[in-house]
Amino acid sequence: MSNVNQTLAGRHILVTGGARRIGAAIVRELARAGAHVVIHCRESAEAAQATAREARACGVQAWVVTADLADPADVERCMDAVLVATGGKLDGLVNNASHYPPSHLLSVPPYEIEDSLRLHAVAPLLLARRMAALGGTGDIVNVLDARMTMYDADHAAYHLGKRMLLSLTSMLALELAPRFRVNAVAPGAVLQPDGEPVAELERLAAFNPLQRHGSPQGVADCVWFLMTCDFMTGQTLYYDGGYHLKAATYG
Repeated sequence: MSNVNQTLAGRHILVTGGARRIGAAIVRELARAGAHVVIHCRESAEAAQATAREARACGVQAWVVTADLADPADVERCMDAVLVATGGKLDGLVNNASHYPPSHLLSVPPYEIEDSLRLHAVAPLLLARRMAALGGTGDIVNVLDARMTMYDADHAAYHLGKRMLLSLTSMLALELAPRFRVNAVAPGAVLQPDGEPVAELERLAAFNPLQRHGSPQGVADCVWFLMTCDFMTGQTLYYDGGYHLKAATYG
């Protein structure tokens, strides 16, 4: 890869959790940039098909695959399905799939921690290894969380999983270079949690220095940037209005 911005046109990119919310915005942005997209979902098959139709309207190919990424065996089946759909082509991966249940460190059941680690860290690792084994080049973008620099005490299992993905971003950047670049985007207040009113997003926006919220499209723009600016690897791009500057639990 040369040290210039690269195009996404004609590339084949898998977006996990790509059916709706931030994932769907990422899919649409990649499709507008000319990439063929594979949309992974677990249960939101109808939304995934709708997002695929939007992508195809941009003149690219789009496929939907269904898998439970908290199950390592299903991760492998997911990648098998991806490669069948694309004819063995895959040179981009966006690890966006996530689950955000409340939990506290002193009471969370071990299985919830294990589920979070499998979904947020093990699945991205297994998918990255399978893509790297194809022998080509490409880009990986991990979707983190702006709270990774501090402690999200109300979502302990989720926090542990995302912290592991943060570490994996740097580790994979080293292990897969120079054929692959691995970066991350860490969104702050861009969407209210599922089931919460829009007012909750406005409340969260007050905590960052810019005192406003971002958008799913803004996260998608960050993904596009990280996949096209080809002299960056191992970086985390915070899209959070400066929220990560306010506290640093981990130094």
